[in-house]
Amino acid sequence: MFETLGSLTASPWIYALVAVSIVLDVFLPVLPSGVLVITAAAAAAAAGAAGPVPGPEQVPDILLLLVIATTASVLGDMAAYRLGRRGGARLDRAIARSRRLTRAHERLGTVLARGGGALVVIARFAPAGRSVVSLGAGKTQRKVAEFLPWSVLAGMAWAGYSVALGYFGTQWLGTQWLGTALSVVALFAAGALAAFLVRRPEAGAATA
Repeated sequence: MFETLGSLTASPWIYALVAVSIVLDVFLPVLPSGVLVITAAAAAAAAGAAGPVPGPEQVPDILLLLVIATTASVLGDMAAYRLGRRGGARLDRAIARSRRLTRAHERLGTVLARGGGALVVIARFAPAGRSVVSLGAGKTQRKVAEFLPWSVLAGMAWAGYSVALGYFGTQWLGTQWLGTALSVVALFAAGALAAFLVRRPEAGAATA
């Protein structure tokens, strides 16, 4: 898989692929948006260590990758937020079909209703946490001015962490495939920690 993704980083289409994946994974959390960001950042680090890239191949620009990842994250959040505000009974029925989503929606909705904006940042790293929080913010009728700044902060934190993992991990380890693999493990570890923090009832109360 890493070899296939690695070949994509030599094309400017990697930016579009990263952006689309990040926007859509708020609705389809199985999309490997974090893996794509890490792989692109690792390719930039490896190419920088090897010197100028010959031929038509291009190297992802770290700053552009960071901006695109952050912007796409916020756009996806806002799309889910709007869906939550306007979804009505149809969205309620869709959430009710999943016991996990129902529990998460009830818990996170209560925290958001009390103004627990920091939860948006923590949940951005948790599997499906971004989806539940963005939908919950919409359903609890939080104002855009209250939700958007936290969404931007969450997107910056997640994008910065993912880019830093791929870039510096590859620089320190000196091998792109190893740097990418260990960075993905570190991203999943952060997701597991975020999921644990989100599930703690006392964390929700403290955030509120």
